[in-house]
Amino acid sequence: MKLVRFGSVGKERPGAVDEAGCVRDLSVHVRDIAGDVLSHDGLKKLNEIDLSSLPIVAADERLGAPVSGVGKLVCVGLNFSDHAEESGMAIPTEPILFMKATSAICGPNDDVILPPKTEMVDWEVELGVVIGTRAKNVDTRTALDHAAGYVIINDVSERAWQMARNGQWMKGKCADTFAPIGPWLVTSDEVPNPQSLKMKLDLNGKSMQDGSSTTMIFSVAKLIAYISEFMTLLPGDIISTGTPPGVGLGQKPPFYLRDGDVMELSIERLGQQRQTAVNAGK
Repeated sequence: MKLVRFGSVGKERPGAVDEAGCVRDLSVHVRDIAGDVLSHDGLKKLNEIDLSSLPIVAADERLGAPVSGVGKLVCVGLNFSDHAEESGMAIPTEPILFMKATSAICGPNDDVILPPKTEMVDWEVELGVVIGTRAKNVDTRTALDHAAGYVIINDVSERAWQMARNGQWMKGKCADTFAPIGPWLVTSDEVPNPQSLKMKLDLNGKSMQDGSSTTMIFSVAKLIAYISEFMTLLPGDIISTGTPPGVGLGQKPPFYLRDGDVMELSIERLGQQRQTAVNAGK
C-alpha cells in the first residue's frame, strides 16, 4: 500500500494511492498517517478498504511528508562503503548516528530553502524506514517486523556548518526544508528486501548519485536493532539510513547547490521527489 498526505502546509489530510495511481482521500477512515495507524493492525485495516469507493484527490494537489507527528528523525552517517571512500573517511565499525530536527521535514516536492550566507549545501538521496511498532532492544532477526514501511529522504546538508563549526554534525542538517520526505510511505509488504533497491539523484538533469542499498555497511535490520539499544523507537519515528556516492562534497572539485538548481530523486519501488533550491528571502 502507498500512503500519502496531501494538502497545504499544516493542513495535510491522509490518503492512499490506488491501482491507477490516483490519490484517494482516507480522512473518513483515519485522522492522519500516524501512531496506531502505522501498526500491523492499523495497516491491515487500511488495506481492507475499497479505495475505489473513496473520493479522488486532484492530481495537482500538493503532497506533504507521508507521515505525521514524527517524534524522532535518526540519521546514519557513512553507511555506504562507496560513499565513505569518496569522503576520504574510514569505514565505520559501528553505525554513526546523529539526529535531524523534525522541523526540517517538508514535502517531497517543496522548495529547499538555502539559508543566508550558506555556500556548501549538499544533496543526499537516502532510504528511510518508518517505525510502525515500538522497538526497544530488539533482535536483528525480528527488527524488520517493527517497520511500517519505507520512504525517500533527501538528507540536505550544509557542509561548512556540519564540519567547520565544531560540535556535532546536526548543525549542518537541521535547517528548515532540509528533510524532504515522500512522495509515499510504501508499506513493508511491498518492499520485501530493502537491501536491494536502486537509488538515484539527478541535479539539473545530470546524474550525480546512482547507487544501491546493496552497498550499505549496516543493513536496515541491523540499524533498527542497533538504534533500539540506545533509545526506544516509537510509531512514526524515521531512520534515514545513509547515502550512496555522488554528493557534492565528493566531486573533484566539490560543488554545491545554487539558487534555481533542481534535484530529482528516486528509489526503486518508492517513487520520485523533485525539489528546487531557492535562496532564503525569495
